[in-house]
Amino acid sequence: MAVSGARRLLAAALLLVLLSGCVAKAAPAPAVLRQTPPPWPAPRDGIAYFEAAGVPASRLDDRSNQRVVTVAISIDDVGVPLVPNIGVDRPRALQAPVHTHDASGTVWLEGQGVQDVTLGQFFTIWGVRFDERCLGAACGGVEVSADGAAVATPAELRLAEVSDVQIRAASGS
Repeated sequence: MAVSGARRLLAAALLLVLLSGCVAKAAPAPAVLRQTPPPWPAPRDGIAYFEAAGVPASRLDDRSNQRVVTVAISIDDVGVPLVPNIGVDRPRALQAPVHTHDASGTVWLEGQGVQDVTLGQFFTIWGVRFDERCLGAACGGVEVSADGAAVATPAELRLAEVSDVQIRAASGS
């Protein structure tokens, strides 16, 4: 009797393992650019945001072409911290060529596509509206400087060409 019960238990466990291996991961939700005030958490399923930004994905352990850029953001003179894991797709163990590891203000450039990634793509990957007028809900103007010089077209700024980016937005209220 005990052998028969053990066999049934083993068969049930084997069936469960087989069935769970057949279940596909859920598709990521579509990328949405938030038009809200901060805080802006990093998207959990980043792959849809990588695709929206038009950047390639690399494995999380890809450290090729590595460099860092410091990015500081303020809205109405109040600092907005970067958050960890911008540009990281945790469920798939992938990263964008531009991403953060922590909230220090350091943006990492690693993997394929590093030379071409722009500030506009970084904000698309973060899921935050960014253009010449708006940053999230702040639509009273956006000023960007890179290495101390004003940037005329901020969304097109190639991050691999600079080391320090300052972004100042006004709410317009």
